[in-house]
Amino acid sequence: MERGAVELYLKYGVRTIEASAFMDLTPYVVRYRAAGLSLNNANEIQINNKVIAKVSRREVATKFLHPAPARILKELVSAGLITEQQAILAEKVPMADDLTVEADSGGHTDNRPLVCLLPSLMALRDEIQAEYGFAHRVRVGAAGGIGTPEAALAAFMMGADYVVTGSINQSCVESGASTYTKGVLAQAEMADVMMAPAADMFELGVKLQVLKRGTLFPVRAQTLYELYKNYDSIEAIPAKERESIERQIFRRNLDTVWDDTVSFFKQRDPDQIDRAANNPKRKMALIFRWYLGLSSRWSSIGEKGREIDYQIWCGPAMGSFNDWVRGSYLADPKNRRVVDVANHLMIGAAYLYRIQNLKAQSLFLPAAYSQYVPEAI
Repeated sequence: MERGAVELYLKYGVRTIEASAFMDLTPYVVRYRAAGLSLNNANEIQINNKVIAKVSRREVATKFLHPAPARILKELVSAGLITEQQAILAEKVPMADDLTVEADSGGHTDNRPLVCLLPSLMALRDEIQAEYGFAHRVRVGAAGGIGTPEAALAAFMMGADYVVTGSINQSCVESGASTYTKGVLAQAEMADVMMAPAADMFELGVKLQVLKRGTLFPVRAQTLYELYKNYDSIEAIPAKERESIERQIFRRNLDTVWDDTVSFFKQRDPDQIDRAANNPKRKMALIFRWYLGLSSRWSSIGEKGREIDYQIWCGPAMGSFNDWVRGSYLADPKNRRVVDVANHLMIGAAYLYRIQNLKAQSLFLPAAYSQYVPEAI
């Protein structure tokens, strides 16, 4: 799937991608980067394919801050996927142009505090920049927990080159989430989130941060993972427990779920079914992933009768945003537009920065000036 995506990017000239949730560099992301390298008229390296790497771990950040591995470049040249010149140029530029430091965010996250993670990865960037002397320094941005002007200002004061919002965008008009999901998000508080098993990395025990308000998904997903850990096959699950998950979670017989799973993967990834043919544990994982995968779709399309099972990726920034806009026109999700929200965050951060400078000059300011609140327009 990743190879196919990169081929489409190259075919249609997609010049900027975001590489998110990577644990290591793959030949495909390296190919995308290297295939866009050339020399301009001034004999300088021209980077046509930009990569924004979103990371939450130092070891992963290191891979994107360094040039592409020589081993992978050699394999790509041998396969005729990049030229020898592109391989040589790839060893002289970092893998990414921008590094988004993802702290306590919605979805895949390590729940790292931004005040610890951002300075660490900025220092790492500076170390590698000093070592290689790249023509252009990799920009470092901040994501995860950015839901108010105060949070944005804090990131900029720590040295972030930019900030990224995610959770709060889902409650905006342009979001692909259903009306019901947007309404639930608009009521969320900071404590209304928890970790739940991830569909794409279920067997590895990887978790992601989701909304727990108004949904039983995180609890039910964890129930499925506990069953996966404790039993070696669907048949090994005690009859009473199997009946319970069929009635409450799947709402259908697990044999029927398996038939649907086979039909799904035969069209998209037949190897998944082949690998499960003689592996009961693998078969159980695919059946459980049926629920985890569909729960996200139900949330997007607004599947009636499945509201209690909606999987909604969300971080604590959603709650802080709702606290900030309470009493303003942005309290209603129907009025939330991504550009307007971003504009208020940036204006608010600039406003608060000026207030802090005035306070540093020992100027007295009434309490009303200590906050930035969106006004009706």
